[in-house]
Amino acid sequence: MSTKPPGPKVVATNRQARRDYEILDTWECGIMLKGSEVKSLREAKVQLADAYARVDGNSIWLIGLHIAAYSLASAQGGHELARNRKLLLHQHEIQEIKERVSQERLSLVPLSLYFKGGRAKLELGIGRGRKHYDKRQVIAKRDADMDARRAMAARRRTE
Repeated sequence: MSTKPPGPKVVATNRQARRDYEILDTWECGIMLKGSEVKSLREAKVQLADAYARVDGNSIWLIGLHIAAYSLASAQGGHELARNRKLLLHQHEIQEIKERVSQERLSLVPLSLYFKGGRAKLELGIGRGRKHYDKRQVIAKRDADMDARRAMAARRRTE
């Protein structure tokens, strides 16, 4: 008798997004998927790195998400590997995102893809692109924080 760990089951994360963008806000949204796409997601056969989102009218679309073909599906019953997928958000959330993207010149970046309560969810972030020197500063700050934590831990051990 095995029990599943509580909480969402993460399928894919976009680690590069947090390095390349300063994430200002995030939303959890659903994705319109076909059956074979959901089965492929459960096998974690997805590439999130090249994906991005775009506001089109009164809806938001995820573009460039590559979901591999389901291993047990027949050849003619599969799905397109890199089709545009509609994201499911409340209308007031779409309006808020639309206004912020147009006014502040921000980007919509998918951060992670996971299952929550048996449904596929996407964490969508709104962020400002970092320049090359900003990335170096972030890396330097992270390294300095790590060194400080190591020094404090070593100091605690010697006492």
